[in-house]
Amino acid sequence: MHCPSCNAEDTKVIDSRLLMEGKTVRRRRKCLSCEHRFTTYEQFQVQLPAVVKSSDGRREPYNREKIMKGLKKACQKRPISMEQIENLLDELEKSLNEFEGKEVPSSFIGEHIMQKLYQLDPVSYIRYGSFYWNFSDVEDFMTSLKSKSSEQKGTQSEQLQ
Repeated sequence: MHCPSCNAEDTKVIDSRLLMEGKTVRRRRKCLSCEHRFTTYEQFQVQLPAVVKSSDGRREPYNREKIMKGLKKACQKRPISMEQIENLLDELEKSLNEFEGKEVPSSFIGEHIMQKLYQLDPVSYIRYGSFYWNFSDVEDFMTSLKSKSSEQKGTQSEQLQ
């Protein structure tokens, strides 16, 4: 590790601590040349599969921030904490890590989020669904909402048994 002050290569780790449930390591370091102290953070870097868009088949890298933005909109002024949203995304990323293959259809991500949102807050579920399902008119939205809501209730009762 290079010293940010003098660019020397000789540094010593003084202290190490685990952060974020063991996903990050914080290290206090000291330069052996100039005695400057600094902090570094190390994180696991996991390669998630590429997302294949259902609309046009294009591929793009998984983007946590993009999904977070949509979830924040859907959960705005609802009783869902940032911690719950973070947990939902953590569960999604765990599922993506377990996914076989280097590409995942966007529908896999959308359905996972919809299922979890339905359990957290039905209003947020409807809000997210309104832009996830991309409806053409209100009648289409209402018909699909009733159908999807029935499916979610069926899925929940199956999980309870």
